[in-house]
Formats: sequence, structure tokens, C-alpha cells
Amino acid sequence: MAAAPLKVCIVGSGNWGSAVAKIIGNNVKNLQKFASTVKMWVFEETVNGRKLTDIINNDHENVKYLPGHKLPENVVAVPNLSEAVQDADLLVFVIPHQFIHKICDEITGKVPKKALGITLIKGIDEGPEGLKLISDIIREKMGIDISVLMGANIASEVAAGKFCETTIGEAAEGPSTGSTQLLQKLMQTPNLSVTVMKYPGSAPPLWSLQNIVAVGAGFCDGLRCGDNTKAAVIRLGLMEMIAFAKIFCKGQVSTATFLESCGVADLITTCYGGRNRKVAEAFARTGKTIEELEKEMLNGQKLQGPQTSAEVYRILKQKGLLDKFPLFTAVYQICYEGKPVTEMLSCLQSHPEHI
Repeated sequence: MAAAPLKVCIVGSGNWGSAVAKIIGNNVKNLQKFASTVKMWVFEETVNGRKLTDIINNDHENVKYLPGHKLPENVVAVPNLSEAVQDADLLVFVIPHQFIHKICDEITGKVPKKALGITLIKGIDEGPEGLKLISDIIREKMGIDISVLMGANIASEVAAGKFCETTIGEAAEGPSTGSTQLLQKLMQTPNLSVTVMKYPGSAPPLWSLQNIVAVGAGFCDGLRCGDNTKAAVIRLGLMEMIAFAKIFCKGQVSTATFLESCGVADLITTCYGGRNRKVAEAFARTGKTIEELEKEMLNGQKLQGPQTSAEVYRILKQKGLLDKFPLFTAVYQICYEGKPVTEMLSCLQSHPEHI
């Protein structure tokens, strides 16, 4: 007897979540392994007097977070999280990283243990034991097999069908279940090239650290430093990302990982086109707080860079390693301790790489 088609649920519906919903919704129409309807959990909001879920289900467009891009009609917005994930065989996590504990606690026990998960979330979690990766949190709380997708993927460009690359990773220490190949088919399009790779131990946290570097790049843009200075921020930021991964990741981190789309390509894209860079530039030019600019500029979306810098700062301080990561430290101190934005330049000039 043929296996029942796999039910997909997208947990999140922001800018990136909606772009992914467009891809998955179109792909499942042509893949017999998957059910034709894709549920998408939407945090209910009112937009121009209408519920956002009603707009998505009737007009097939997320007018708040991905305006101008039609979603497939088989993507169904569901405001109740438990209802959305009920009996799902494959969960796509794409929410701000600070909400992952709450989301997992709410749906644990409502999803079959045999379900597969993939996280598109950039961020790390700082717990009592120190550094915790989002994939580890989901795996431990829910007991499901979880993969990671990261790459140089600006949501609006992906939704518009502009060519880009991305990477799906699975843990190297476990046996291959074939789940990553299944996920690759679900995500791949002619304009989204998906590479599958194994990573040692836990996924390297470079998939969130690039947002800290992007804040530093935005500070340089706000100071009108020029492309040479920005290139220095990107290079030194990459060096600190590699050093951080080698210290805090289980097992040895392969340098080749940093050459994938989830590494240097994502770093470059984020430092030129991401929201963290954009808000950091405005921070340097206006003197407004990060919180004020987030509300003014992001239409309900959340920044990851400043918060990740705070989490990383506390971990580095606890380990006595702040002096080895001056760029990460400077970003935190500018965002949260009132240090002048010009501290970014002082950090570059006195970086251990230059001494």
C-alpha cells in the first residue's frame, strides 16, 4: 500500500516564511510524496481592518510582510498554532529566534515523533549551560529529526525568483536518514539551488554570527567610511566567526563549511542587503535607539544582530574571551552600552590581526 502523502506545516509567516511558503506551495503540486495543502501558522494581526489570515487565504498575499508577491492558493493560513501543526509530518521553522522556546513548548506532544523538521532560523540561544543552537533546542524539546537551512537568501529576491544558493545541513555523527534529500526536493527550484552537506557535531553558529558583522558593516555605512573599510569589517568579522565556531562547536569545524552559501556568501549578502545593516546605518546617522528604529523601519519584523551580539557578549565575557573578539564586542557595546559608533573604527585599527 502506498505511503500517505506527507503533510507540511510552515511555522512562521514573516518575510522569509512567506517567501518559503511560495516555493513549497508550488513544489508540492508536483511532488507525489507531499500533500497538496500546505498549512502556514500566522500570528494573527489586523491589517487595514482585516485579519491577516483572511487576507492571505482570500487574496493569497501577505500584504504586511511580503507585499507584491502572490502565494499559491494551496497555502492555507492558520492562526491557531496547535491546529496548524496537528498531524504534520514535516515542520518548517521560520520565526525570530527569541520565540523558539515558547513555540516548542506549545507544540511538543502535538506532533508525531517520526516528524521531520527543518529550521531556517538565524540565531543562538544563551542558556544556563552557555551556547545553545536553535536546532538543538528543537531536537531536545520535541524529540524530532531536525535539519538546518541557511544561505545568502534575501526573502524578497527569493520570492521574485532571482537566482540564489542555499545550504541544507544534517549532523555528521548520525546515520543519514534521507530526510535532507527529501527536504532538498521540497525547497529546490530552477532559481534556488540547494546544496546538501553534513556538519560535524552541532551546526556551526556562523548562521547567526553574520548578523553581528552586518551591524558593524551598517555602522561603517552610517559613518560613510567607504567600501574599503566595509571590506575590512567583513573580513575581520569572518575571522571572528571562524574562531568562535572552533571554540564553541562540538567537534572540528571544517573550513569548507565557511565557503558554502551558508558561510561567506550569506555574510556578504547580509552585510550589503540585510535589515541589520540597514538599521545599523540609520542608528549611526540618526542617534535613535535600536528599538526605535526597529519599530520605524521594519514593519513588525525583528532584528537578530543586536540581540545575538548581546548573547555572544555574555558568553565571551563568562569565558574571559572578549579581547579575542573585538569586533563582536564593539558591536554590543555600541548597541547597548552607549559607546560611540566611531568605536567601530577604533576596533578595526586595534584588531589583533593588525598588531
